Amino acid sequence: MLKHLGIGGILGVFLLVGGVALIGWVNPVIAAGIAISIAGLGLIVRSLVSSALGAMGMGGLV
Repeated sequence: MLKHLGIGGILGVFLLVGGVALIGWVNPVIAAGIAISIAGLGLIVRSLVSSALGAMGMGGLV
């Protein structure tokens, strides 16, 4: 998986986790809400990509 992300993707994941951790240090309840929102957004994006690939006949790739 790390090979597919590339250096920019790995840096993005570290920044995302670091940002939620920093917010969690100040206010854990807000950090939990942000983490749940990010997870939901990730699921939406995955569903959209899977649907788009399926429409192009490449549904088995995701």
